[in-house]
Order: sequence, then C-alpha cells, then structure tokens
Amino acid sequence: MSRLSPQRPARRVAVVGAGPAGLYAAEELIRQSRHDVRVDVLDRLPAPYGLVRYGVAPDHPRIKSITGSLRKVLDDPRVAFHGGVELGTDLTRHELLARYDAVVYAAGAAGDRRLGIPGEDLPGSCSATAFVSWYSGHPDARPPLSLDTERVAVIGAGNVALDVARVLARPVADLERTDMPEQVLAALRDSAVREVVVLARRGPRHARFTPKELRELGGLDGVDVIVDPGQLTVPGSADPDRTAQANLRALADLAARPPLGAPRRIALRFFTRPHRVLGEHRVTGLLTERTHDGPDGAPQGTGDFTTFPVGAVLRAVGYRGLPLDTVPFDPTRGVVPNDRGRVLDTEGMPCPGEYVTGWLKRGPSGVIGTNKLDSAETVALLLEDLDRLSGRQLPDLEGLLIGRGIRPVGLSGWARIDSAEQDLGATRGRDRTKIADWPTLLRLGRTDHPVPVEPEELPWPS
Repeated sequence: MSRLSPQRPARRVAVVGAGPAGLYAAEELIRQSRHDVRVDVLDRLPAPYGLVRYGVAPDHPRIKSITGSLRKVLDDPRVAFHGGVELGTDLTRHELLARYDAVVYAAGAAGDRRLGIPGEDLPGSCSATAFVSWYSGHPDARPPLSLDTERVAVIGAGNVALDVARVLARPVADLERTDMPEQVLAALRDSAVREVVVLARRGPRHARFTPKELRELGGLDGVDVIVDPGQLTVPGSADPDRTAQANLRALADLAARPPLGAPRRIALRFFTRPHRVLGEHRVTGLLTERTHDGPDGAPQGTGDFTTFPVGAVLRAVGYRGLPLDTVPFDPTRGVVPNDRGRVLDTEGMPCPGEYVTGWLKRGPSGVIGTNKLDSAETVALLLEDLDRLSGRQLPDLEGLLIGRGIRPVGLSGWARIDSAEQDLGATRGRDRTKIADWPTLLRLGRTDHPVPVEPEELPWPS
C-alpha cells in the first residue's frame, strides 16, 4: 500500500541543471514513496544532459548512450523540463525558493582551472574546457584557437587531455561518423596540426588517465604514439593502486611500439612542468621545467629548463564550478558549501530548502555514475527535511516567466531539436549532427510546429 497521504498537496521541487546529477536527483525524487513530488528541471540550455552532451568526446558514443536512461526520467509525467531558463538572469534565487518546497542545485562545473603562469592569455592559449565545448557543439562556444600550427602542447594528465589530443590527431574520416557539428569537422579537415605533445607535471604512476583511454591511443589509424620508456617504472607487486599498475602496463605497451612514420603523432611526456607561455602577439613556444616526484608525490623542480616550439597551448588541468546568483559559494574550491548536500550559509548553518549535488557539491571528480550515489545522498536529506514541513500553497513558476516574456523550451521542444539533429545526420549518413547555434535551437524549441533545418542554415555563433 502506498504511504502517500491523500490530504497532503504534492510537494514541488526545482532541480537547477539537467545534466546527469540533476536528472539522477529527479529520478530519486520520483522513485520514493514518502511524498507525492512534482519536479521541475531548469536549465539555461535548451537541450538536456549537460556534460554528457557537451563534454563526453564525440568519438565515445557508448558513454553518450546513457542519455537513453536519462530521457526516461524526463518522460515521467511527474517531471517537467524547462530549458532556456537561467537562474540569476531570468529569475532570482529568492524567486525560485518562493515557488518550491525545495531547490536542488546541480549546475555542474562549467569553468576551468588556470595554470597561473605568464603568457597564459596569449592568443593560441586556451582551456581544454573551451576546446571541448567547441567540438561538442555547445551554443556558447566559439573556435577557441586557430589550427594553423603543426605542433600543439596539451597540459594535463587526465582523460580530458587525452580526449583533446585524440580529436586533434585522429583522421577526420573517423570523426565524420560522430555527432560533431559540420563547422567543427570543416575546421579539423583544414587543420595543420601534425603533432600533439601531452605534458604531465608528475610521473606516470600519478597520472589520472584510465587504462582504457591509453589503450585507445594505440588503436588510432595514421597516428604514432610516442612514450619514452626511460620515464616509466615497472609497477611493483606491492603497489596497492591497480589503476596505476594498469596505466603503467598500457604505457609500456605504447613505448614498445616503434614509430611507423605516420602522418600525425601524439607524444606523452612526464616530469614536465609549464613555466611560461612564449610569444608576443600569439603563442610561439612553451618554456618548461623538468621535475621529479617528491617524497609526498608532489612534483619538485630540478632547475632544468627546456623550450618547446609550439603554436598553441591547451590546458587540461580541471573543471571548476561557477557561482549561481546569490547561492553561497566557495571560490577557493569552486563548490557550493554543503553538509552531505544541504547548502550551508557563511556561518556554516543549513539554508532551509536548499540542496546541492554533483560537481557543484563535491568538485569535479568521479565518473558519471558517481553522480547517482551523490544525488541519492542529497535527496535522502531533502526528504528528511520535507517530513518536517507541512504542505503549503506556492505561486506558479510559469506565471512568473510568462509575465517576463520568457518561453521555456519544454520536453516537446527538445524532441523537435533532437529530431532535427537526427534528420541532419541522416543527410550525411550519420546518426546525428549537432545544431550549435542559439537562434536555431530556440526556433526549434519554442515553436509549435516542426521546422525543417537545412545544413546551410546553420551559422557558427558569433
């Protein structure tokens, strides 16, 4: 027998962010039976799925397939999608709180970390975050750098660094099977890049690559992968870190392969710390210092400096959360201060009715599935707090938005965008081609009738 009380009005919860963390939170809310809950999922973008759509590499379709299960959450009649609605621009935090029994912030980590070295802001130097957003078809993205140079440095020792290197180096024919926007594919076809050097400050034992991503490098057609065997150490049997051992084995396999003189190459260099980006009007090189792993594993400089002649530098040193309107925010960690998901104010006290999940809660760590456990923890606390609240009549969000001339993109609008992208892909023998400009996305999402989209109608955002 259901434990729902027929006397209680349905509880209303807003989830800010339609990525995995937000949709997992919505799923937890509608799965439970303690309260009758209606969930409004708000996102500033007209398309859901967050980093799965705009961060997972286009040549990793198996990971992207998780959107199938996320779509089931949006299809539930107790969940409503409101795309194209931005907290802090279209409505305030206090207006949102006045309309819901609880609010869950799940906006992810859209910012990036910096190197903090001279020359970092030269043209030709950018974040991997910007580059990933561009090749993933994010409507805010612009081409972040010119691909008119033969050699590019990618700074970082995680999977994002490998994603960027792989997209820059692999044959465009491979990428033409993905959902990349046509404008991105055109730029990659014209790319002059022939070598990508991935630089890591620490040794291979401390790299945050995954073995699968490293092995994938070895399977790229037309690409030599260069690893210096002298930088590798044989994993000891006493080493408790299985991922480190697997990484070292994968790197040893790559190091054992002789170069075949392929048209492009990816070189992995460890114990290399960026010191300065060189150039006057644009990037011409990178000054680096050789390092060694200190007793605590932190990289220590040796005073041995080397100049790499490169025409572009991409930093892949981590994502970072950004503040949301007046929601409490820790600028040092890039997260919303919280206790297991309850938002805390500047005095360390819980903010009634406010919760956080995902990267905005814990920082950019873990895999997509980590957000499921994270959201379950947050929602459990939210439900505990709802138990202590009596139902109340709340003003309607839709009325506020209509009064301001804001037309959210609902689930039917996203379905039209989704269908248009699949139709565009079919014209080129692909499953999907991303639409990457705001006007077309909003025209599709906010109309009451299907709108055919032709490839030549799709400008790159300017």
